[in-house]
Amino acid sequence: MIELEPVRDERGFFARSWCREEFSAHGLNPRLTQCNISFNIERGTLRGMHYQAAPHWEAKLVRCTRGAVYDVIIDLREDSPTFKKWFAVELTARNRKMLYVPEGFAHGYQTLVDNCEVFYQVSEAYRPELARGVRWDDPAFGIFWPIANPSLSAKDRDCPPMP
Repeated sequence: MIELEPVRDERGFFARSWCREEFSAHGLNPRLTQCNISFNIERGTLRGMHYQAAPHWEAKLVRCTRGAVYDVIIDLREDSPTFKKWFAVELTARNRKMLYVPEGFAHGYQTLVDNCEVFYQVSEAYRPELARGVRWDDPAFGIFWPIANPSLSAKDRDCPPMP
């Protein structure tokens, strides 16, 4: 989790949302190659669980800029002690929290309200031939999703289970 450190005054506040030097100092990938926005009309929309395969694993910094989402990551690194473990957090426009998604993790989220917008900063350019996904409801992970019967794209509905 990454939280802003706002400097406040009578007008509101100012805060850095990303700093190459601070990311490097904390062992996080400081490379920024691409930024993406996702807009979701309906509450319950689920996007995920996506990742980009090696050798172009992506690190992501994710923030909800409008509305609220339940954001989930899964460790897919086979040599990791947290392999197949998941972590979730609520990201909202109001709490301004950000989630860092390391390389080798799948990422997805479910919208908690209508009209949500999510902003991504990504370390690698999108390569369609390396785009991958795992099932959002795969029992191998056991992810809790707050809204039953999510709205899914055909692509997400057809993702394979974890091999």
